[in-house]
Amino acid sequence: MGGPTSGASVDDRARADGGSRYRRLLLKLSGEALMGKNAYGIDMAVCTRLARDIKEATATGTEIAVVVGGGNIFRGLAGAARGMDRSTADYMGMLATVMNALAFQNALEQEGVPARVLSAIPMPTVCEAYVRPKALHHIERGRVVVFAAGTGNPYFTTDTTAVLRGIEMGCDAVAKATQVDGVYSADPKKDPFATRYDHLTYDEVLHRNLQVMDMAAIALARDNRMPLVVFSIEESGNIAKVLAGEARATTIASGPSPA
Repeated sequence: MGGPTSGASVDDRARADGGSRYRRLLLKLSGEALMGKNAYGIDMAVCTRLARDIKEATATGTEIAVVVGGGNIFRGLAGAARGMDRSTADYMGMLATVMNALAFQNALEQEGVPARVLSAIPMPTVCEAYVRPKALHHIERGRVVVFAAGTGNPYFTTDTTAVLRGIEMGCDAVAKATQVDGVYSADPKKDPFATRYDHLTYDEVLHRNLQVMDMAAIALARDNRMPLVVFSIEESGNIAKVLAGEARATTIASGPSPA
């Protein structure tokens, strides 16, 4: 099953039932999204809320895969800044994503959503190893696949992982869940005059150095024409709104802004 068709619009590619714009969606969740209002760790009440949101979203017929970060437990760059070898710090961060993925799988299954964790670092006593045909098999059987351990390599962020897995899984878009309702010219929590964008091209994000994803992730999305949707995860039910095209969000894609 191939990736997005070059040159087609999101609506042209949408094939799901129930009013969804997407047949298959890759959802990127940061580790911070899982810790809620806590300073660190995993807030299972937040995991449960997000699992219910995904349950509501899958009811539309859309197949969903998830990439989770690990910043709530360990962030590689922070470890490197304190003098730790960058590769070692990044591997520790990858292991943190496995813990988050297992917690999120548990939350999904408690809500009656079948889920599988696939890790880019093989650990057979804990979860399945990432193999593309196996991941596609699970998705096609209606299971939510939670990708863990990033790409399995240091120096790559989970944003890049999300775009990579979205392309590999033939997703129609990658939706990045954040704490704000789209992409701004600056941090809206710090700059009250920050401009919010409804639509951006990949090149605009790169040229303006907008910090929505790392540059490698944006370039990979651009080169493979993978649309990106940036939305707020703070509002319950927002994943389903993204699928319906009703969420307040920023779309990053090729071509001019829609009229």
